[in-house]
Amino acid sequence: MPIDKAYSYSVPPDMTVQLGDYVAVPLGSRMLIGVVWNLDQDYDGNPDKLKEIAEKYDLPPMGQAQRDFVSFMAKYTLNALGAVLKLCLSAPSAFTPPKEVLLYKIAPMLDAQALQKLPPKRRKVIDVLQDGQARRASEIAGDAECSPSVIKSMAESGYLQTVLKPESPPCVYPDIDKPGATLVESQRIAADELTAAVKAGAFDCYLLDGVTGAGKTEVYFEAVCEAIREDKQVVLMLPEIALSNAFLDRFTARFGTRPALWHSALTSAQRRKTWRGVAEGQTKVVVGARSALFLPYKNLGMIIVDEEHDPAYKQEEGVLYHARDMAILRAQKESCPIVLVSATPAVETIYNAWQGRYHHLTLESRFGSAGMPDVRILNLKEDKPDRQSFIAPTLVEAIRDTVARGEQVLLFLNRRGYAPLTLCRSCGHRMQCPRCTAWLVEHRRNNKLNCHHCGYYCSIPKNCPSCNDLDSFAACGPGVERVSEELKMLFPEFRQITLSSDDSDDPEALRKHLQAIKDGEYDVIIGTQIIAKGHHFPKLTTVGVVDADLGLSGGDLRATERCYQLLHQVAGRAGREDVKGTVYLQSFAPQSKVLQALASGDRDAFLDAECFEREQAHMPPFSRLVGIIVAGRDEGETEKLAYQLGRNAPRAEGVNIYGPAPAPLARLRGKYRYRLLVQANKNLNIQKAITSWLGSTKIPSTISVRADIDPQSFF
Repeated sequence: MPIDKAYSYSVPPDMTVQLGDYVAVPLGSRMLIGVVWNLDQDYDGNPDKLKEIAEKYDLPPMGQAQRDFVSFMAKYTLNALGAVLKLCLSAPSAFTPPKEVLLYKIAPMLDAQALQKLPPKRRKVIDVLQDGQARRASEIAGDAECSPSVIKSMAESGYLQTVLKPESPPCVYPDIDKPGATLVESQRIAADELTAAVKAGAFDCYLLDGVTGAGKTEVYFEAVCEAIREDKQVVLMLPEIALSNAFLDRFTARFGTRPALWHSALTSAQRRKTWRGVAEGQTKVVVGARSALFLPYKNLGMIIVDEEHDPAYKQEEGVLYHARDMAILRAQKESCPIVLVSATPAVETIYNAWQGRYHHLTLESRFGSAGMPDVRILNLKEDKPDRQSFIAPTLVEAIRDTVARGEQVLLFLNRRGYAPLTLCRSCGHRMQCPRCTAWLVEHRRNNKLNCHHCGYYCSIPKNCPSCNDLDSFAACGPGVERVSEELKMLFPEFRQITLSSDDSDDPEALRKHLQAIKDGEYDVIIGTQIIAKGHHFPKLTTVGVVDADLGLSGGDLRATERCYQLLHQVAGRAGREDVKGTVYLQSFAPQSKVLQALASGDRDAFLDAECFEREQAHMPPFSRLVGIIVAGRDEGETEKLAYQLGRNAPRAEGVNIYGPAPAPLARLRGKYRYRLLVQANKNLNIQKAITSWLGSTKIPSTISVRADIDPQSFF
């Protein structure tokens, strides 16, 4: 519950509890899961009025390190202790004992010659089950790419044996003796340092900093091996968008089994199996999104945060926190090393490495014979696309030449749909979301106008709702669908595919698309950031960024940093094999420092300039920021409270308060929003000041006031 205090209960005579035990307790008319936080033998109230604990769950207790982590995180992020604890109890079904299920494994004493004569589908089933684990038919079918009926018929034919028992947790026996990639000297030095850190079993923070394609994954896989060898657990965090089958296939090839997964798309049964496996210490490696940080690891030996710079690590709803920073906190509480991995580290991360707070491990060249791609900036004021077109002539020729050589092209535009704005040619009316301060995005695949903030959608109207003119709407600007349309007009014979987050709802379909690209079934790939990270396409040699200026405008503190990081990641998809790649950046501002840094390849000079500008402006990492977000459905009441908070703001040396002002997204999901920004010196206890400030103002129940410690965006 979103409460900050522990509730007292009595322990029944036939029950013993210890700190961290998971229990069921009555609260009002409900029965809820709780954790024993304190044991008070000298209760000063009337014990007869206490309700009893109803049940103690048969699970290992939550460890002291995790309880300390939850308590500290709640204080640091100014969230209620119960709200943070809820993040750790994200699989309610895990608290009931697992039921026995029908599982399949290879039948003993099978004739090897008979196995060799099996049809390809059945042979693949046998290959999947070579690790000896018994699994569900649906799980085997997914890995073997067949239907469950194939598994059942193999059991009837005697090739598989059925067993009835509780399902085994995932990733129990990773094969650490399987040979990994042969590491070059720089990789071996980094891998040895990380494995030594695992052996030491103490908190330390490492930045594994290497160019795209440098083999960073193979380096930290060596440390994962060491942790498993010492019977410890590892959590490997990835941005959810990067939880692709490409990474899972690499893990499986290295360790002979898939990792345990933890992300928002899992079923309740999958969450139950993984949560219990982690709590009991059987599951050795978890690969997941930011929520994987809160699982009940019994013996945590290492935390890895891949793509540590990614904005997706910031939780913007519910409990507001940054998973990278909280991962460092958890590693500290668990006394284990943490590895931050990136080709484009966040400014805060690289500054800490330069200051010696983190161990800085660098990989400066690509793995094998691959070299870094050439980067060319196309000035759209001179290299002008045709009217109503968005691809410059130079890039058109590069696409033609690349495909003629039998290689692949990636056209990148981080904008979903067909067009970001639809307006009336007659009166200028713009189609806007009724619940948000945002334009509706046209999607021609389904003939809809969508809001990408709240999910609202409607059909594209025939008549303008303002002037009633018929068929007067014009699509303004490009999205990936529009680029795809232009490419079809230019090269109708090319095989092309368009991918965006609209296509990621079906993970299996997305996996097949990515495999088809890898197999060379498409000449041109058009995509958003879903295609920019973690993928290795051997035939991809040319990357064209349709709008390299996108994301540079506005007053966001991190706009240039994020633009550089994203474009660097996209550029890194080109030329990852023997053929050198080329990247084309289309821009109306070719002299911008982001594009010049990408063209010169001097990343550190760019980051150094960013650090200098932040220091001059007294912005993080040289100060602390806290966002105060005031939101309510009544615009007048919300504005009034925001200004009242502004008048009551603390006046102290080393603290500056900016605002209130309407948020850039002044209305979101039907709520009006105002923001205040607190800037403070790093040595101040800003949480204490914020708590005192907000506590001195009466806040109506109809309005929410949230404190966002270390905000990453200002929408």
